[in-house]
Amino acid sequence: MRRLWTYTAPHRRVISGCVVLSLLAAGGEILLPVYNKLIIDDGILPGDLPALVRVVCLYLATLALLFVLNYFLFVKMFAIGQEIMYVLRRQVFDHVQSLSMSFFDRNPVGRLITRVVSDVDILTDMFATVVVTSIRDLVIVVGAVVCMFALSPRLALATLAIVPLLVVVSFVFRRFVRELYRDARIKIARISAYLQENISGIKTVQAFCRQARNLKKYDELNYDLYRTHVKTILCYATYFPLVDFLGHLGTAIAVCYGGWLIAGRTGDVTLGDLGAFVALVERFFRPIRMLSQRYNTMQAAMASSERVFHRLDTEPEVKDSEAPRVRISSAGRIEFENVWFAYKAPHPNPLPEGEGETEWVLRDVSFTVEPGQTVALVGATGAGKTTIIALLLRFYDVQKGRILLDGVDVRELDVESLRRRIALVQQDLFLFSGTVYDNITLGDERISETEVEAAARRVNAHRFIERRKADDPERAAAARIAPGYFAKAWERGAGFSVGEKQLLSFARALVTQPDILVLDEATSSVDTETERLIQDALAKLMTGRTSIVIAHRLSTIERADKILVMHHGQLREQGTHQELLAQGGLYYRLYQLQYKDQEAVSTRSGGGE
Repeated sequence: MRRLWTYTAPHRRVISGCVVLSLLAAGGEILLPVYNKLIIDDGILPGDLPALVRVVCLYLATLALLFVLNYFLFVKMFAIGQEIMYVLRRQVFDHVQSLSMSFFDRNPVGRLITRVVSDVDILTDMFATVVVTSIRDLVIVVGAVVCMFALSPRLALATLAIVPLLVVVSFVFRRFVRELYRDARIKIARISAYLQENISGIKTVQAFCRQARNLKKYDELNYDLYRTHVKTILCYATYFPLVDFLGHLGTAIAVCYGGWLIAGRTGDVTLGDLGAFVALVERFFRPIRMLSQRYNTMQAAMASSERVFHRLDTEPEVKDSEAPRVRISSAGRIEFENVWFAYKAPHPNPLPEGEGETEWVLRDVSFTVEPGQTVALVGATGAGKTTIIALLLRFYDVQKGRILLDGVDVRELDVESLRRRIALVQQDLFLFSGTVYDNITLGDERISETEVEAAARRVNAHRFIERRKADDPERAAAARIAPGYFAKAWERGAGFSVGEKQLLSFARALVTQPDILVLDEATSSVDTETERLIQDALAKLMTGRTSIVIAHRLSTIERADKILVMHHGQLREQGTHQELLAQGGLYYRLYQLQYKDQEAVSTRSGGGE
């Protein structure tokens, strides 16, 4: 909580003012029962109408003042809470974006969404309703006790005799509720993660008719959360009626004992005292009930803050060195020197043989890519091709060996400047919700409209883009490019064909004018015309820059200056297409299995022309 309090620093003056106003509001609440005494003893019983009018006017004026004070407190504290949560939510989002790929490998997306949205929202309630109002309620409780003893010590002691029981009940309740809140937040995160996973893979779910099985699993998670909430409700259902009962019992004690004192004409208690005392008992128990509710809010906020700050304290595994070197441009020479890599980091201390052995994805991989060369990575699934690309982009860092860019270890380079020099074309392009234009530039304001259109024309994407209708007419009218660039693009590219998404990915890569191109070729089949457009765009994209391609098309492999053959994380062969075929080794067998059919189809297509 101390760390969370640091976020209030810019608002300390306003919060201090709110505390002062809350003390005034608490004083006003205590005055109202005193007015009850004056109305009865000085106005009603003596029949003094002017005195009665004066006290009633004071009563109404105090009520009006309380309305103004409470309104101002509510508005200001909610505003401060929202401002603090705005800062915290932004900070969490920014930090999550900076974390390494290994973090996202370990954490489901749904759980992260819960942390960024739900957990932060819970903290808003704490700032808005707990901080200042709890101070006010504490002052009311203390003030009520002081006034009760001032009116009648004997009556106060008799009424407050039930307080120890209230303390014990509250302690037990808080202990149970704290654990239940923590348990509920964990289970909500699990449900969010499972829900996000299934919605993301809805095509697979429906194609393989997994709805019933997924619903069964969801029911298990949902029922688990349901049971936790039922336990919480049972705690509330026991505690709050019990607090109300004790409050009513306190009132009954005050009325009975006070009435006995009045009837006995001891002179200790007047009828006005009793009226004020009953109101003070209500003022005493109501804040205690509210403080218990706010304690629950506090517990939920503490559980949420633990998770939020745990996320903020997670350090990126890949980060800049103390004095990173910034590269504005690169010649494009890439060297892998004896690179070893495992997604699960090796144990720092050697373990007995067979226990916790490191699963190396890359084993002693060494190769060089000269500036302007095109290198094709081939091999079976799981051979380590994608890992090579991930290491070059520093999504992960190597455990042994090093990767050099123009003779400099990539770990010594500024991560952002490194990635700006490399364009990644993924096998499955991810389109964000927005326009086609936004998905090509990815929000980079340094890229002009003419550069976007030029890139799209160069990779044969302009033709299908200009046929689309703009969903943002005002923006399209103000632009100097075709309205189709401002057509809506839905998340994950719904509404675009496989070939169109590939061409958009080429435009996205080309518009950044990279020195190095990293391409994971799509395996999806497209029609002959689209294939021709893709091959033409690919040739333009790779011209004049260093290119590393995870190759699936025979035409790409044949065009490569060098082919690297990966097998079980090792670089087994390298050379040109013809050289490797002549060796009759692993590449030759791979060619016979995967690529010979493509060559036959290509030959037949050529003969038909």
